[in-house]
Amino acid sequence: MRIDLHTHSTASDGTDSPADLVRAAGAAGLDVVALTDHDTTRGHAEALAALPAGLTLVTGAELSCRYDGISMHMLAYLFDPEEPALLAERELVRDDRVPRARGMVAKLNGLGVPVAWEQVARIAGDGSVGRPHIATALVELGVVETVNDAFTREWLADGGRAHMAKHETDPFEALRLIKGAGGVAVFAHPAASKRGRTVPESGIAELAEAGLDGIEVDHMDHDPETRARLRGLAKELGLLVTGSSDYHGSRKSCVPGEFTTDPEVYGEITRRATGAFPVPGAGGA
Repeated sequence: MRIDLHTHSTASDGTDSPADLVRAAGAAGLDVVALTDHDTTRGHAEALAALPAGLTLVTGAELSCRYDGISMHMLAYLFDPEEPALLAERELVRDDRVPRARGMVAKLNGLGVPVAWEQVARIAGDGSVGRPHIATALVELGVVETVNDAFTREWLADGGRAHMAKHETDPFEALRLIKGAGGVAVFAHPAASKRGRTVPESGIAELAEAGLDGIEVDHMDHDPETRARLRGLAKELGLLVTGSSDYHGSRKSCVPGEFTTDPEVYGEITRRATGAFPVPGAGGA
């Protein structure tokens, strides 16, 4: 089995619609794919309707969190999307995205960059607006060459000249909410140092003690040495190890299934979840 547990659609900051994403996953030979848009489940219905035969969908979301001043992301799998407490927190995070993005546009204007809110809104479309949409605008304007080039201290990285903070959930509260909704929690790309400061191993140990299920080890932002170190940490802390592409369509260079999760780990995730179940495709439209 080939299992990719981290992808994004136009419901957040990917470039493929949810329907196109599951078709791309099927065409890439995946058996299981998780749709984990940022702080939203809006793409699930479309993805399920288009799910091709032979592909199973794991519903999820990537929650924006902050640990001791450090931005981090928590992958939540197979939770009840209508559970009130987690739903309210997701909406709170999403509602803060627009004023935050407008603030970053204003900061860029102050730095002499002629980006317009209308341009960013066009790029975001119906998705939850975020830094990748602003980064794409910077690429369109020729300010940077690639989206990744915008995520530096010069521009949009944490602490960068045009960065603005947004509401982010305390990760211990996120764990409580995910568990309360019957979900499974995995720390996304925990050592992606190119994105900014990372949570120390002592913090990961605290999260493990608080109920964290796993860490995403096999990821494009982790080099082989980092992956080996994280595997050792996961073993020490009794955490599951996942792998995934973090696919964003054309916004990133990765492809579906670039990294994958062991079937036994996937089986354990599905055993722990009580809020929702993986859905096998029957051949969507």
